[in-house]
Amino acid sequence: MSTTTLQSLFAYKSWADAELLAAVANLPAQHAEQLSACIRTLNHIHIVDCIFQAHLSGTPRPYDATHTKELPTLDVLRKAMTETDGWYEQYVANVSEAALNETIAFTFTDGDAGQMTRLEILMHVITHGSNHRGNVGQILKSLAINPPRDLYTKFLHLREPERRASTAS
Repeated sequence: MSTTTLQSLFAYKSWADAELLAAVANLPAQHAEQLSACIRTLNHIHIVDCIFQAHLSGTPRPYDATHTKELPTLDVLRKAMTETDGWYEQYVANVSEAALNETIAFTFTDGDAGQMTRLEILMHVITHGSNHRGNVGQILKSLAINPPRDLYTKFLHLREPERRASTAS
């Protein structure tokens, strides 16, 4: 996988996270339980992103579990997710193709040993976030609220509208 593709995927992740955070921020007050579930799920995405950021950086893991006991406010979470998404965008903009194949050994939060290449870690971050954004989208749908369309194709065509040009002759 090229670093250009990784850059596109992480720009997409930043966009999709921001779109969903904005939608969750508009939940009516009477849906406090669902808001809490959305924040819990989004916080889980963020915690896992931070754990793998530490593995990529060679720094100590900042969390010992993939959830926190206390939930942040949505504003605090939005700021933290935006910063972490930005870090990943910078990381993939600067990582070399050779570095992507380097294997990193680490310990999972359950204590088990693990090894993944940098590319595998990056792909895990992308797919893990996408999966759980879908969970939040389902919560919104259960409230008859249309979640943002978390589609890579939509992102690409918004970012590069020239892709909508007809190719038919």
